[in-house]
Amino acid sequence: SVYFENKYGEDMNNRTQRVLAKADPFTAENLRDINADIYHLGTLLADDFDLDTIKALAAKGTVAVDVQGYLRKVTGEDVVHVDYDKKREAMPYISILKANEKEMEVLTGTTDPRRAAKILSGWGCREVLLTLGDKGSIIYTEGVFHEIPALPPADLVDATGCGDTYMAGYLYKRSRGASYQESGTFAAAMCTLKLQDKGPFSGTEEDVEKLIRNSLKNSQ
Repeated sequence: SVYFENKYGEDMNNRTQRVLAKADPFTAENLRDINADIYHLGTLLADDFDLDTIKALAAKGTVAVDVQGYLRKVTGEDVVHVDYDKKREAMPYISILKANEKEMEVLTGTTDPRRAAKILSGWGCREVLLTLGDKGSIIYTEGVFHEIPALPPADLVDATGCGDTYMAGYLYKRSRGASYQESGTFAAAMCTLKLQDKGPFSGTEEDVEKLIRNSLKNSQ
């Protein structure tokens, strides 16, 4: 839906963005004939999926949202972070929400991940995923925190798409009945493998499970 230019400095957890081209947003009518158990909205800009579309999809299945796009405002070609003005209305229809540290602060006004998770849950979201870069991630659901450690990559090559990779891994495992902890650990391991190569994640499920097993051995 959009053509970005991403620029990273020495800290791969932070980047600047420019929008070079943009497509029309999706609508509920566009998605009317699509049926699934989970509808993941990997938003890139705020108008990709409006509130009516979220509501329409929630009536058919589980809605998962990567909130990043809802917090992006395009000024000229530059991307700046702004609050999501429909967040209180949208949250009860979002079953699974992912945000990083910067995004959670914009949404909730706090830099404390645990406090932010409770705020987002209080607005109606059932599963809150907060990714914290090299500090790992936390999952908050049903009043319980699940802490997921980051698995350090052997070599840091490309961070673009790590949030998408995390969400893909988490939803894959949850859709197959895995626990919150198992799903988060699998997602974190996928991110580690993705960081080590340029481009999107290209490994296999066995690659991910092997990394998890090796990490457990090394921690003992």
